[in-house]
Amino acid sequence: MDLSLNVKYRLIGTVLLFCLWAVSSSQTVYSVTEEVNTGTVIGNVAKDLNLNVQELKSRMFQIVPGPYSQYFKVDLKTGLLMVNDRIDRDELCPDRLKCSLKIEVIAHGPTYMRQVDINVLDINDNTPTFPVPSYSLNITEHAFQGDRFLLQMAGDADVGSNSVKTYKLSSNEYFSLDVQNSDEQGVSAELVLQKALDREKQHEIHLVLTALDGGKPPKSGKLDITVHVIDVNDNTPTFRKSLYKTKLLENASFGTSVITVNATDDDEGENAQIIYALARQGTLKRKQPFAIHPDSGVITVTGVVDFEETPAYELRVQAMDKGNPPRVGHCKVLIEVVDLNDNTPEMSITPLLNTLPEDAKLQTAVAMITVSDRDAGKNGVVQCKITSSSPFKLESSYNNYLSLVVDGPLDRESTPQYNVTITATDEGSPPLSSSGIFTIYISDVNDNAPTFQESVMNVYLKENSVVGDKIIQVTAQDADIKENADITYTLIDVNNKDKPLSNCISMNSATGEIYSVKSFNFEETKQFRFVIQATDSGTPALSSTASMHIFILDENDNSPVILPPYSDQGSVNSENIPYSAEAGYFVTKIRAADADAGYNALLSYHLAEPKGTNLFRIGGSSGEIRTKRRMSDSDLKTHPLVITVSDHGEPPLSATVSIDVVVDDSISHIQSSFKTRPIKDEEFSGLNLYLLIAIISVTVILLVSLITLIAVKCHRTDGIFSSCSAPMVTTHPDGSWAYSKTTQQYDVCFSSDTLKSDVIVLPSPFAPGEADLISIDGDTCKRTQTLPTPQKLQTRISSVLMEGTLLDRLKLFPVRQSLRDRMLTGGTLRL
Repeated sequence: MDLSLNVKYRLIGTVLLFCLWAVSSSQTVYSVTEEVNTGTVIGNVAKDLNLNVQELKSRMFQIVPGPYSQYFKVDLKTGLLMVNDRIDRDELCPDRLKCSLKIEVIAHGPTYMRQVDINVLDINDNTPTFPVPSYSLNITEHAFQGDRFLLQMAGDADVGSNSVKTYKLSSNEYFSLDVQNSDEQGVSAELVLQKALDREKQHEIHLVLTALDGGKPPKSGKLDITVHVIDVNDNTPTFRKSLYKTKLLENASFGTSVITVNATDDDEGENAQIIYALARQGTLKRKQPFAIHPDSGVITVTGVVDFEETPAYELRVQAMDKGNPPRVGHCKVLIEVVDLNDNTPEMSITPLLNTLPEDAKLQTAVAMITVSDRDAGKNGVVQCKITSSSPFKLESSYNNYLSLVVDGPLDRESTPQYNVTITATDEGSPPLSSSGIFTIYISDVNDNAPTFQESVMNVYLKENSVVGDKIIQVTAQDADIKENADITYTLIDVNNKDKPLSNCISMNSATGEIYSVKSFNFEETKQFRFVIQATDSGTPALSSTASMHIFILDENDNSPVILPPYSDQGSVNSENIPYSAEAGYFVTKIRAADADAGYNALLSYHLAEPKGTNLFRIGGSSGEIRTKRRMSDSDLKTHPLVITVSDHGEPPLSATVSIDVVVDDSISHIQSSFKTRPIKDEEFSGLNLYLLIAIISVTVILLVSLITLIAVKCHRTDGIFSSCSAPMVTTHPDGSWAYSKTTQQYDVCFSSDTLKSDVIVLPSPFAPGEADLISIDGDTCKRTQTLPTPQKLQTRISSVLMEGTLLDRLKLFPVRQSLRDRMLTGGTLRL
């Protein structure tokens, strides 16, 4: 019991000594005895590696899977390295003096990796064994004192001090035991004859050879030796050398000659004829791949010679003569195996991350790579490199360990995964290499904002559309995936304070469909603008916007309205003309307005077929009623006229007014510049006052425009006026005035029948410098104006119609259909 406690204390002291040595060195080394119980503490790895025990779990501290990782575990609460499975040194490291198991431990955030060497200490758990339980030895009676006889050697699976250290021979009067112990040849024992043999007294001698190891307590194995005493042959074959040494290339083919041994015998005849043989070794685990020719002593290869399995062989050769009894001589043959580069490098890739985020920082460790080569020397030196193009590189950690780290930017949208080819090449001649493909999957991060195909979108919507109709569906694209590509759409109101956007439209946030909340009226709202924002569901969320313009398209939903003084519905108006009126006499002018725009507000006037003689005509665009000819005695005194005012919408809408033209002989043939209906003093009201103010205002504007026009025309070459781009007034076919922002000048003429209320100021949509002055056929104007080419004019008219500037402003006065046709065909305008 005391001996057992003493052994335990010595083992504990040995372990503590190794632990203290490991802490002081740059490499962490522990020692543990084989066959210890599961859960035995080897050392505090967290403390020795300067790691905080509280951070072990959060940093995912673990043992990297490897060939020996199953035998150990780490308690993350205490940081202790413990035994996890039965450790049998004799199985893990057979025939090796030192048994060092290497494991790797790793911690993340940041990545911290170290190698831990665990030396497995041998215990004396194996007894020495002989290859055979009994051994027979033939010795002639003529043997001399001091003759030596080689005995069978015992083998022990333990190493070091626990291996076979000595032999003991049972007590006898004839033999003693000579034990030889050398580092090169190991422990061997020989029988030494101490006393001459006498077969007549004793023909057999029984001995017991005991092999003892160095354990405490030591273990032993026994071999029964029977010595047969025979007569005659008194000379033993002798080798020229007691030790032969040679070298042999590994992978030598079968039958290759290794070396020739030679022994001689001083006897004659059969006693001098020698037979060679290889003595059996004490260790039965390895079968020697050699054989010796019994007559020539040539040793040849009979098996696989592999340097990686056995770098050297020790053969025991015996030479036995044919005497009776035969005598045997022995020698040793040491065969050194020369390494060849016959093993390709072996590579093991251990992934550290399941997926790699595309925003991973440089130097982020992705995998741990272990390379090894079973060859020796330069044949076992391995270099690794990445042969495929990828944003990764290899960094050496220590020994044959490398880390695969990030070396460039990653983009999952362009490359969702990388197949990294790693090639390991040794420095042998010729070099051998092996390759491995490591697949790295890139995980998505929210680094792409949703994008619209167009940053500005224009949508044209007819007025009076049904409430709830889908106006448009917008779609944004996101190059990310999963939740980072889930897009939500929202509306952002822009400068619609008087009309909140929610009162006009609504939006499905998931599909991007935009619906109308109300029916739009062009006369109230011509356009409105808002911003659409697309936001993904990533963290943090990214978004982008697109501007959308909704243009309301006019529909012909308003009929023309007859303006005063003929606006009374259902009443019949009357006008008087003199009997002496000439052809072209101005009777009156019908004025109408349409709340629509464009062609829907372009009005034309038509005169229904009168009863009796066709005496009157009406301007289709101006609404002026004039006489066609002079009066005759056959004409009626009262001419009822029905005037229809129609727009150009689809379908067209119209309004009518009735006028009775009375021929009165008492009215003199006088035409005034401006014709108004007589108004009685008692009928003057506030409305008439407003009309009077409006007429005066229009007259003032007319006068100012005329003065400006005359000033510009008189000083056309003046740099001050040319740089100022003074506005001008031009004439329209219906006899009205038009306002122009160009510096172009026009000759203006009035017919004697033009009324004051015919004047309206409009901006010109045409750029200056396209043509000369307008040609006017009439009383005094002689100059002409050629319009731009039809293509330019059509382009300008189209742009003006789209902008809603010209025709919106023309809706308050009639324009002839023929004017539009002539404008589109190109030519000269005439008034």
